[in-house]
Amino acid sequence: MFRFDQVYIDGDLRPAHGRDELPLISPTTEEQIGVLVMADEEDARLAVESAKRALPLWSGTNRKERIDLLRALGSAVEARADDLTEATILEYGGPIEQARWRAGLAASNFRIAAKLLEDFPFTHRINQVEVVAQAAGVAVHIVPWNSLYNAISVKMAGALAAGCPVVVKPSEFSAWQTSLFTECLHAAGAPSGVINIVTGLGNVVGEALTRHPDVRKISFTGSTPVGKSILRGSVDRLQRITLELGGKAPTIVLDDADLAEAASRALAIGFANNGQACIAGTRILVHQAQVERFCSALKHAVRDIVIGDPSDARTTLGPLVNRRQYDRVQAYIRKGLEEGAQPVFGGEGRPEGFDRGYFVRPTVFRDVSNAMTIAREEIFGPVLCMIAYEDEEDAITIANDTPYGLHAYVLGRDLARARALAARIDAGRVAINGMTHEPLAPFGGFKESGIGREYGAFGIEDHLELKAISGSVLETG
Repeated sequence: MFRFDQVYIDGDLRPAHGRDELPLISPTTEEQIGVLVMADEEDARLAVESAKRALPLWSGTNRKERIDLLRALGSAVEARADDLTEATILEYGGPIEQARWRAGLAASNFRIAAKLLEDFPFTHRINQVEVVAQAAGVAVHIVPWNSLYNAISVKMAGALAAGCPVVVKPSEFSAWQTSLFTECLHAAGAPSGVINIVTGLGNVVGEALTRHPDVRKISFTGSTPVGKSILRGSVDRLQRITLELGGKAPTIVLDDADLAEAASRALAIGFANNGQACIAGTRILVHQAQVERFCSALKHAVRDIVIGDPSDARTTLGPLVNRRQYDRVQAYIRKGLEEGAQPVFGGEGRPEGFDRGYFVRPTVFRDVSNAMTIAREEIFGPVLCMIAYEDEEDAITIANDTPYGLHAYVLGRDLARARALAARIDAGRVAINGMTHEPLAPFGGFKESGIGREYGAFGIEDHLELKAISGSVLETG
């Protein structure tokens, strides 16, 4: 059984000051696989002080020094890709192909930032004024359990490129993944204090970090309620805030779409990462004249979903991360039935043949109105809602009738028509005919899906402050 009892501060692994322990449970077998000794407020304080000491040195580095570290980080992560993949499978339940892709994505995030840094414009002129971009200061990054390596790396890459030392607070449900990733970061040889990692509860470590007066930048990925709490808490210090929050993405199936192909893609979009994805297309919008045929197409497409051991390359849908998440998703399925939605397939309980593990029956509801709870709230599991629309105007109205605006999808044969529709959806990203990722493009949400943008140059800019310097030659008499 693994025991994770260290924090990473000032360039070294050291025993956590905190003493509270959290059992780590395999989502696949429900057996205990380890224990986490959680960091506390003292660990958080020491981490911020370490980053503060490193700030003058790191913010004063030149372009080459930062590029060298970013490239070293990418290589260190790539060298441990197999170990990182294994940890994601065992601790999180991520299917092996998805887990392997995420480990690779983390390495590429560092390398992309290094490439961008080669000619990133830290200064430019406006007439007689020089505009200078400088590091915002000590940055705190709070990341979730559903995509740990990617979340840490994309935030950290932008911060380091900008000259900001960082303190990362990973989810307490990702201790094994965090431990391995920390080893990668340490192997890259960052100067002491530039990278710090403390794992603990959000209401203990997270609050201590975000309320520390020496923290000038906070980047949080997680739920909308927690993001709002962080934003409220930052008011007295006016910290710079980036929030990547929840989603309830629409997948609009246009009436010219090949329904068999659209059904297959809609399920892939909705069930990605075991349904635990803020970008999942959880509301499938279908023309009312095609509902019956689309239901038939869904029933055929679901046969390609393979539920099982995430270490098996054939598996496409693994378990949820923990018992709390399993119970939460089951409650939403019951709520959908109570409100009158009808399952096209799925429902309560585990899939047939599973008597342990946090496996959920992949579920699609029909006869859903956009006012139902399951259509309004983020479920974070393999549970989708099918909503009928009358015409394109109605589809747009339904798609935008949500407090969220992180991601959206359009499926259809006429690309020009799909693009015109995409332009009217209130979301930070809209993908047409698939689930694509462009790491140079901005990522972030409209409305209650967040504030700010990550990835590419946007992630670097997110950690910078702008200063205008003007002046003229003094005349002497």
